Amino acid sequence: MPFAGSQAAFEAVVARLARLPVGDADTIVLADNRGAAGAAPGPVRVVAAGQRRGSYFARNRGAAAGGNPWLVFLDADVLPDGDLLDAYFAAPVGDAVGVLAGTVVDEPRPGAAARYAGAVGLMSQDRRLERPAWAYAQTSNCAVRRAAFEAVGGFRDDIRSGGDADLCVRLRAAGWALERSDGARAVHRSRTSVAALLRQRARVGAGARWLEERYPGFAPRRPLARSVAGDLRRATRAARDRAPLDALQALGDAAFQIGWRLPNRP
Repeated sequence: MPFAGSQAAFEAVVARLARLPVGDADTIVLADNRGAAGAAPGPVRVVAAGQRRGSYFARNRGAAAGGNPWLVFLDADVLPDGDLLDAYFAAPVGDAVGVLAGTVVDEPRPGAAARYAGAVGLMSQDRRLERPAWAYAQTSNCAVRRAAFEAVGGFRDDIRSGGDADLCVRLRAAGWALERSDGARAVHRSRTSVAALLRQRARVGAGARWLEERYPGFAPRRPLARSVAGDLRRATRAARDRAPLDALQALGDAAFQIGWRLPNRP
């Protein structure tokens, strides 16, 4: 799990990870992407990942700290079920499988942004698996076979968004398969402010453009000015019609298109 945030948030994440049941050979690693790594009591091992900004650099550092045949990646804003690890490997995994996509559910929380996330399944893996040619597992909850991960060089660590999709594209090109693991469940703590939601959508837009440049066909292109203007008009109409979820959808689309033109750097 990569981490960047306040000390209070760090301590809360450590406490949450410490409650995750693990086997004797399992390692829980928190990759601290701040300037200096904190310390954690109990079963959580903290590794310094502040040499370079970015969650993918932190994930690579965390992966290098262990040696087990499977890597389970989680984000700091998810709450994994207690049986997560057992659920991932409850059934035998085929030798050709390189990635297991766990379930991600948006947590019901107050606020328009969180209600929108829950209504559209913003973090649902279904949204990322619906196109077979470009299916990928989000790093908010997935398991990657270490041999496959190391064979393709791990995550690109010079980008801010889209690294999970990029990894899965490279794994597929190397002959590895992706499978669902619906029983391995984690709850995503949705953004509660509209501003945070729009920043998230802009970041996704920047990652989508980066992916489209490398893998033509991954993401559709739309003329920026026309799309943003149209999305803002849709948001205005929806707000006038007292349709807040439609308004947020339109604003999110506009943020995505603006993000499309932004650099995808950590």
